[in-house]
Amino acid sequence: MTNTHRIALITGANKGIGLEIARQLAKAGVFVIIGARDPGRAGAAVDDLASQGLAAASVHIDLNDLESIAAAAETIRADHGRLDILVNNAGIVDAEDGPPTASSPEAARRIMDTNFIGTLAVTQAMLPLLRLSLAARIVNLSSSLGSLTVNGDPTSPYYAARLIGYNASKAALNMLTVQLAQELRDTPIVVNSVSPGYVKTDLTGHTGFMTPEEGARLPVKYALLGDDAVSGRFVGASGETPW
Repeated sequence: MTNTHRIALITGANKGIGLEIARQLAKAGVFVIIGARDPGRAGAAVDDLASQGLAAASVHIDLNDLESIAAAAETIRADHGRLDILVNNAGIVDAEDGPPTASSPEAARRIMDTNFIGTLAVTQAMLPLLRLSLAARIVNLSSSLGSLTVNGDPTSPYYAARLIGYNASKAALNMLTVQLAQELRDTPIVVNSVSPGYVKTDLTGHTGFMTPEEGARLPVKYALLGDDAVSGRFVGASGETPW
């Protein structure tokens, strides 16, 4: 792989919106690395892209396994020398999550461990590689459910979506975006939170309003932002989303 290609890692990219993000980035000429826990599913995703003539590879990465995260970063360093795009897509929901009065605390812990702590660990591990890029982009896959403003607005269609573990994990992810953007403000690394919308995937039980292809478009747009990119934003399909 020549260094003229941009290199992107997408976590949780073996299916759903993550795979579609990988597909659209690859179509834009980016070499994509499918990050996944299951090597078999990751290989199938790479084969899927290859069948369309798209360049891709896979790396084993489990957001709850720090050793796998470190090993993934070392593999990317050895194979590519740097990273230009990090899409923090991997995330979970939990059947035992719910309103604050009913959610299992352990469910909330599991969600937070993956969606926030795991994403923080991946970001920290990949930052040395992103610093080697001339214009790195970090895209954190958030949700309108992570907006404190939206959660507190009785007129919002999301007002009744009380999932304390999931919503809190996305609010925490937004805090990562805000603080990381501030910390990296004097570097070429741009960090944004993107809410793709209510997408039909395994995560939503395929009850969403958008296809994975449609949901991938906004994250891809922010992964490919040019030199005039603004960092530290929270955006959704309809524009700026309030924190």
